[in-house]
Amino acid sequence: MTETTNGQVRRWKDRMPPNRAWKPRAGMSREARAAEQDRAAGGRLARAVEVGDGQYARASIALRLYRSTRRIRAYLRWSQKGETQERYVGEVDASTRTANLAEAWKMARAAGYVTTESLPASSWASSPASRAVMSANKGKDTKPEKLLRSALHKRGLRYRVGARPVPNLRRTADIVFTKARVAVFVDGCYWHGCPDHYRPANKGAAFWREKIAGNQARDAETNEVLREAGWLVIRIWEHEDPEQTAQAVAKAVRARQSPSASDGG
Repeated sequence: MTETTNGQVRRWKDRMPPNRAWKPRAGMSREARAAEQDRAAGGRLARAVEVGDGQYARASIALRLYRSTRRIRAYLRWSQKGETQERYVGEVDASTRTANLAEAWKMARAAGYVTTESLPASSWASSPASRAVMSANKGKDTKPEKLLRSALHKRGLRYRVGARPVPNLRRTADIVFTKARVAVFVDGCYWHGCPDHYRPANKGAAFWREKIAGNQARDAETNEVLREAGWLVIRIWEHEDPEQTAQAVAKAVRARQSPSASDGG
């Protein structure tokens, strides 16, 4: 049943809104919640709040049920300088959480509370989306690295993280098994030119082509130098299944730790 008040339709006049209209599914992971927000907003980059100096914060919509009035209210939330900020967006009354999130994002955009993240003038990326991909594939402690380390740890293996296999050689591996002399590299699909997922940038194509080729040449050189020093090099693409790759790495490490391997077998 609906009631119109000040031009606003209220669906829940005589009964409480069901949980499916506002409450997230039980057990949803952080990644699943982020994906839910991305879909509702129309993409990850559409969840941007300007925080000054050309910087953006990634926002989310929180739905709250006010039982005394049987209303579902939407709030925009983001982090700024280490503190959580919140802004009231409006009331929603669809029968599903998915629809209410989508409507709340529309209201937030119409009110000018959020925008779509744009590229800085100095960026080489062809679009905000490609810039997001580049940023996600840079640096250490990436999600694929953490998932692989967790899978290895569950298998009883211990290792060093972000270490040089050969101390006097300026080459750092993502995971290092010192005694077994196994060096594992988790390569980002963009920065290392994955044959399955690498898509060249349109803007500054020559620059990026040279950059990726240089990374691949350095990878090959690193492999050769470490092998000559007696190390086993394992390279894993970030898109590969962490459980399967962990199984392969564990097998290689234990084989090199076996007595037959120590005796040259």
